[in-house]
Amino acid sequence: MSGPHGDHSPWGSAGQRVAGVIAAAAGTLVLTEVTRRSSVLSGPAWIRPNHRGESVNLVAGPVVAMLASGMAVPLLPPGRRRPVLLLGLACGAVGLYDDIAGTGPELRGDKGFRGHLQALSSGRVSTGALKVIGVVGASLAAAGSVSSGPVDRVIAAGVMAGTANLVNLLDLRPGRAAKASALGSATLLGGATGGAGAAVLGTSLGVLPADLSEKVMLGDAGANALGALLGYRLAAGASPLARTSMLAVLVALTAASEKISFTRVIAATPGLRDLDRWGRPTDPRSADGAGTSLPRP
Repeated sequence: MSGPHGDHSPWGSAGQRVAGVIAAAAGTLVLTEVTRRSSVLSGPAWIRPNHRGESVNLVAGPVVAMLASGMAVPLLPPGRRRPVLLLGLACGAVGLYDDIAGTGPELRGDKGFRGHLQALSSGRVSTGALKVIGVVGASLAAAGSVSSGPVDRVIAAGVMAGTANLVNLLDLRPGRAAKASALGSATLLGGATGGAGAAVLGTSLGVLPADLSEKVMLGDAGANALGALLGYRLAAGASPLARTSMLAVLVALTAASEKISFTRVIAATPGLRDLDRWGRPTDPRSADGAGTSLPRP
């Protein structure tokens, strides 16, 4: 479906989008490795323990956010470029703030919407709450290029923010969020906004080797950016009715995540369990119970 802006783009051919996927994958692979080895970006502020207690680097998050946002620009029609660029960078930036600043002992309970609301009720604005505000605000701004109607604009923004949150919820084990983003975007390369799908696919594939080997993690910065761009592609390519249905599903999944561990559901589901474990180190100490990619010490 076309938005209020023109969708003609000289970069719209399948061949150019394939080239975009390859360029994004190669760029992400190289830049992730280079930044991971940088002494400036390997200090304590950038290191976190993952679910196995292994030290991993957060640099993949900003790398993915910048490259996914930047690679989408030449692959999109002119009217879509600035909104997508700002959406990806803004969601990556607020996610990085939460990754870096939201790790103190006093923030142990600030997880999920319930944790953020509890923090607000006690007179404290958590870094996670600021991240949510930033993601929603960026999504509302980007939704103007998808729909001009006020109600539909809010729904489209909800799809973007909801998808960003969903991908972030999946970032609990090495490679899980990147796999989900790659599989989802691989089916969304067509249409006027298929360039956003190509950028997500390429960067997801590019970061996957280092993510699976537990050298880096996406964190909120990378997961939010990938999810927001994926959500933009979903919202821009759908009818108002389809967008409403997408939002309903996303709200239901978000509500379910407050009560149900997605990790346990995946571990108990054949097929999903195998896909989830593919390529990552085996953890003999865990039966894949609940965890977090950024455990609060």
